[in-house]
Amino acid sequence: MFTSTTQIRVRYGETDQMGYLYYGNYALYYEVGRTDAIRSLGLTYREMEDMGIMMPVAEMYVKYIRPAFYDDLITVKTILKAMPDSHKIVFNSELYNEKGELLNVGTVTLAFIDAKTKRRASMPEAMRQRFLPFFTEEDQP
Repeated sequence: MFTSTTQIRVRYGETDQMGYLYYGNYALYYEVGRTDAIRSLGLTYREMEDMGIMMPVAEMYVKYIRPAFYDDLITVKTILKAMPDSHKIVFNSELYNEKGELLNVGTVTLAFIDAKTKRRASMPEAMRQRFLPFFTEEDQP
């Protein structure tokens, strides 16, 4: 299993009239978590794009448990529970407040797409190699 954490402070412009983190912004927090997780492995989305691979969101699930508020420091925990298969990658996200209370959980599935043909592609070997140390043979498809 691969896990990465990052922190984000809720900005005023991200809140609704009640001072809650606006529900639509959770997807952005998931994206920050994913980007930082990939970067922690020594790879960036830009490098993936330079390799000719795009990673559009294919599916997203969100569960709101309790609200985040303006100026809260949120910890975004990004988890890969299984080695990605050849055509998609599933990121699980957990958001916590400073008290360690679970606020939100989500799952985002991204597809690997060839930038030129716009058809599905295999996970780049560079990415696969970076994930391998975190998974046993039983965790791999």
